[in-house]
Amino acid sequence: MHPEQRRAVIQRGVVRELARFEREFTVDGDIVRGPGSTAVAIREHAGADGGGHVDLGFVLRLGSADAPVVWDCTAGLGTTEEEKLDSAVRMWAATTAATVVELLDHRGRYGDHLRLPGLPGWHAVQGPATVFGFQRERLSDWLAGQQLLARLAAELAPELTDPALNGVKLFLGGRSGDEVAEVRVNGEVAHGASRALGALDWPRGERFCWARLFVLLAADGSPLAAARAAEAPLPAAAPGRPADTAGPARRRGPGGWWRGLRRGR
Repeated sequence: MHPEQRRAVIQRGVVRELARFEREFTVDGDIVRGPGSTAVAIREHAGADGGGHVDLGFVLRLGSADAPVVWDCTAGLGTTEEEKLDSAVRMWAATTAATVVELLDHRGRYGDHLRLPGLPGWHAVQGPATVFGFQRERLSDWLAGQQLLARLAAELAPELTDPALNGVKLFLGGRSGDEVAEVRVNGEVAHGASRALGALDWPRGERFCWARLFVLLAADGSPLAAARAAEAPLPAAAPGRPADTAGPARRRGPGGWWRGLRRGR
């Protein structure tokens, strides 16, 4: 696919998936604009030829040079490049985007809000885990019974290099003897936290199964308040320039979105 075609597939997927969170996003050139000052940016992933790797950045204050952007690299599965890209966007939406939306909503619909003694001064938003592969119920049930962030807090604390907002991605799974356990903070591998994750007693099986989840750690005080205000209406548009709009989208039944993500459906 040409880069323009790849971008179009990704943008359509972003618009579709964020509508599930009652967010109306529209394509505007190279970005996808959302309510208020929010947007999603797309960055071409190195070695993307024919693959399903996508770099997506959830922008909280578009146009502000020092605004936080939650970047994440995601990958998808499929038989064609379009299927892989579409799958990658769904994976991103189910984990990373869900966590950012929960930070903005602050209503407990798409994630959990945590205060941990091992991470003083930080407000944690832990999004749902997506579990995929064979016999995923075992890994799903294990994750549901864990305080995973609390168990990794000591190793994560020194990795929180951004004073306002840090994005933490956790990826674990594989099969017995061929396992992966990786923690990335703001896109960089956190080796100590990765080793600690690999040492935990999550179930290993004879067939491949993986889990992916995302956590946001926002500093107490004004950065958190600013992030939550990101979807406030922008000032009136200048003459001749359309204003951003946000309207309702179809929603699933109460709790349905959360339960479906927890089980990887």
